[in-house]
Amino acid sequence: MKNCDNILDKIKGAIYGHVIGDALGLATEFMDKAEMDRAYPHGVRFYSDMCHDSHRKRWIAGEWTDDTEMMLCIANAFIEDKGGVDLSHIARNFKDWASDNPRGIGLNTFKVLSIGDYVEKPLEVSKLIWELNRRQSAANGGVMRTSVVGLFPNDVEKHAADICRLTHYDPRCVGSCVIVSELIHSLVYDCQPLSFEKIIEIADKYDERIKKFVIIAKDGALDSLDLADEKSMGYTLKTLAVALWAYWHCTSFEEGLLTVVNAGGDADTNAAVACAILGAKFGYNSIPIDYIDGLIHKDQLEKVTSGIIDYIKN
Repeated sequence: MKNCDNILDKIKGAIYGHVIGDALGLATEFMDKAEMDRAYPHGVRFYSDMCHDSHRKRWIAGEWTDDTEMMLCIANAFIEDKGGVDLSHIARNFKDWASDNPRGIGLNTFKVLSIGDYVEKPLEVSKLIWELNRRQSAANGGVMRTSVVGLFPNDVEKHAADICRLTHYDPRCVGSCVIVSELIHSLVYDCQPLSFEKIIEIADKYDERIKKFVIIAKDGALDSLDLADEKSMGYTLKTLAVALWAYWHCTSFEEGLLTVVNAGGDADTNAAVACAILGAKFGYNSIPIDYIDGLIHKDQLEKVTSGIIDYIKN
């Protein structure tokens, strides 16, 4: 392990940050400003604030959604394979999860995982679904789960790209995953974050449309992303931009969490990605304890966190 005193704190921060963003973001997922004003006149601050409408009544306050379930599919495969990255194992975990009546599964992910021979040919199936959608589908179902890939010790770019393509083949999705994973990796292991210029370089490598959203994140206001727009709220580049905006503009984990959650739109995914990055930046010890203690099934997170840390320490 590289010499960095708070590396373990940052690993745990990235994992818990992801899950906390997901769990709190559920409260405003798919809402626009008018809907949030009606449901939450004082805003959302904690899990217990969540209204139980027709969408949210399927969850208990403090539970996570598909964003975390799929992240755990990747993490558990990594641990069981003793630090190896076996795409067929991850694909099988995805398929097993999707076969067990998952809550909140995205449309693109559902289409891909529903194909009968997905586990045997995951990349081929994913590419086929993308092509059947005229290569226009660039949903955020890949980037929502990629935080844990940034914790892998080696070959992060390759692993992020390959794991993204298991369900999301579009180069905008792939580039989003690589940027987020590489940023988290640099924050955790190198104690030196990726520069704006390096992020632009990665963006241009995968798709020319990514650069615009990176620039907005660096120089623009969060409102300019129009996160609650129904037609584009699940777009991978919007989620990437929200996460980078929080990274560059928020001065604490809690500030970033509450700002992104109270912006609405695809808030659970936006906050999961943003808060994984913020957790890696500020560390686990920066996260207010109420957000940690309020999580349901926290024992699963402790097991996964310990499994990843044990492998990395060895």
